[in-house]
Amino acid sequence: MDWDRLVVRLGEYVPHEAWAQTLVGIGALVVTALIAQWVVARIVLFCAHRLLILTGRENWDKALHRRRAYHNAWYAVPFAVVSLGVGLVPHMEQAVSVVGRLAHAAAWICVFMAIGGVLSALQDTYSATTRAQTRSIKGYIQIGKLMLVAVCTVLVLSIVLDRSPLWMISGLGALSAVLLLVFKDTLLSFVASTQLTSNDMLRIGDWIEMPQANADGFVRDIALHTVKVQNWDNTVTTVPTYKLFSESYRNYRQMFESGGRRIKRTLRVDATSVRFLTDDEAQGLMRFRLLRDYLTAKQTDIQQANSQLGSDLALVPANRRRLTNIGTFRAYALAFIKQHPEIRHDMAQMVRMMEPQSDGIPVEVYCFTALTAWVEFERIQGDIFDHMLAILPELGLRLYQQPSGADVGAMGDGLGRAIQHELMRERALQGHPGAAEAGWEPGGGAGMR
Repeated sequence: MDWDRLVVRLGEYVPHEAWAQTLVGIGALVVTALIAQWVVARIVLFCAHRLLILTGRENWDKALHRRRAYHNAWYAVPFAVVSLGVGLVPHMEQAVSVVGRLAHAAAWICVFMAIGGVLSALQDTYSATTRAQTRSIKGYIQIGKLMLVAVCTVLVLSIVLDRSPLWMISGLGALSAVLLLVFKDTLLSFVASTQLTSNDMLRIGDWIEMPQANADGFVRDIALHTVKVQNWDNTVTTVPTYKLFSESYRNYRQMFESGGRRIKRTLRVDATSVRFLTDDEAQGLMRFRLLRDYLTAKQTDIQQANSQLGSDLALVPANRRRLTNIGTFRAYALAFIKQHPEIRHDMAQMVRMMEPQSDGIPVEVYCFTALTAWVEFERIQGDIFDHMLAILPELGLRLYQQPSGADVGAMGDGLGRAIQHELMRERALQGHPGAAEAGWEPGGGAGMR
């Protein structure tokens, strides 16, 4: 009885006009939607938040908050309530279908945005791990987001147009050629990103060199469509992902992992300074510790070879074996590399003389440093060649250097003075008064009066 009285009493407050009943119904629906949103936020989402905290996944909770996954799921609740309850609003028969479909579509959009936030949170948490330094999943995350957008678009359009999703998918099939043309770069990038990651061809932090793209530096980001390379001048080159799969580039990762960085540099020796060493010079070079073993072994071999010659042949220098200064320099350079503490002695070491050219005789040093960092590598290489350049004069060798403008100018000045000297001498011989004033004796002497 009390319930009937309550209903009768509440009915007294309900307006009798149709428009007023519609407004009351809309207000009640909005209040119900807000209450449902508050309940979900306080109970469901709070429980999810506490569960992540208690399981020690605070990074996931922070990432979901930062990517607004909680908020988007929260926004889906009122739209779902409106979609389900709009039919209960009186006198809205004409608008129920439209409002219900729009609210339903909006609810699904919020749900898919929440799922996209979860994928972004996955990327954030993964990028904070050590494994992310070698393998990037950003391309896969972006592919997942593209698939979400495609599914969401088909679903929302089917709801708004009140058509089956299969009808939308069949329409997309008819437009497959256009879609392939529009998403050509995306498909190429997806295949390239998958191959690069699965085959471990490229990692974040790799030093790559790609001259055709003006890229020379460390890889900072691997995405679906682009790979960002920070060059040595701190500029950033953006390379399409599919180009790194279809075109060649140089990756220095193996060099760093091997622990040895190659030195391959030449010294160009002046060919006119190459000669045989005399016995006294060879004996004087014994003071160099790195040459003692080499000179001792070579002198023994040379004496044995020369002793087999007859006395007449041994008198001719061209018949006898002798040491050369450039060969002795190569032996010294190799011995210097082998005793260097910052050179990898388990890798190739060589000092070779290459084909003589118009700009000198190239002597190439080939070895590997024990440190691969750029600054340390340049320091070691500089120390080695500083020493080798300084030791060349000790062996009677000169480094080839093309004449500079100053050299040509000095040559011209010397030639001009020589010509002037000769002219003044001739004038003095002829008794020219100008030569006498300049201090030349008529007898042709070069001294001044």
